[in-house]
Amino acid sequence: MDSPSHGITTIDTGYGDRPRFCAAYLLVQDGRAAFIDCGSNDSVPRMLAALEAQGLARDAVDWLILTHVHLDHAGGAGALMRELPNARLVVHPRGAPHMVDPSKLVAGATAVYGEAAFARHYGTLLPVPSERVVEAADGHVVELAGRPLLCVDTPGHARHHIAVWDAASRGWFSGDIFGLSYREFDTAQGAFIVPTTSPVQFDPGEMLASLRRMLAAEPAAVYLTHYGRVDEVQRLGADLLEQVDAMVALARECDGDPARHARLVAALTALYVERARRHGVAGAQVRVPELLAMDIELNAQGLEVWLDRAKR
Repeated sequence: MDSPSHGITTIDTGYGDRPRFCAAYLLVQDGRAAFIDCGSNDSVPRMLAALEAQGLARDAVDWLILTHVHLDHAGGAGALMRELPNARLVVHPRGAPHMVDPSKLVAGATAVYGEAAFARHYGTLLPVPSERVVEAADGHVVELAGRPLLCVDTPGHARHHIAVWDAASRGWFSGDIFGLSYREFDTAQGAFIVPTTSPVQFDPGEMLASLRRMLAAEPAAVYLTHYGRVDEVQRLGADLLEQVDAMVALARECDGDPARHARLVAALTALYVERARRHGVAGAQVRVPELLAMDIELNAQGLEVWLDRAKR
């Protein structure tokens, strides 16, 4: 856990058994608290420990805000809400039904991972009572002890995605719309970032529009799920805009090839290796495929789903 600044604490959720891979955030204002994202069921003790470290009881939490309902962000929501008697859960209107009845999330993730892997990573997803769920359409404001948290519809990674603007810190809590930036790739040039186009709702036009909307706020920082606070936001945003276009171009080049998936994985790997090398990442040729293997695979799948959807 990072030391709080602007009342914000970064929590390593422990998801994937990899340090500094998946973050959630605790915001504290005048003795009241909100969580943004929560990891999986296994993350719940870490969330509660972060609250205790701030000297707060569980009934001090007013909100659990989910950027979207992908399970590395929201899998533990039902279990965490059972520990927070006063909290309400805030989620995009498209995501709300899946929090009340997570059966479709379970079915979808089981189809991807298989039953054994799903059980190992996520356990049993608990529902959240509908009366405790607040649907956050574009422009919805969550008040945390008088501190406004603005929920903004930010599709592109998922159609049920919001980013949260905190005027007090001039920061965005971005979920996955502002990409991935693992601290292992930090250099003297700063943070290194790549988009996340994972399946099944990637849309490049929407992602670009969401990124531009976020950049227009002139943020001082972005709080990423993967992983942590980054600054130099305009540079990173420009990097993301450039890469989305490059990734789409690669996907189109590979389309129609019987070995499309393997070719696209190789092309994305080469793109990120070259960008990391120019960024000064030591051993980029080895470290990028090693640390980004899962993300490259998911990015390729998301681009392919988008290609196939565009043909229909």
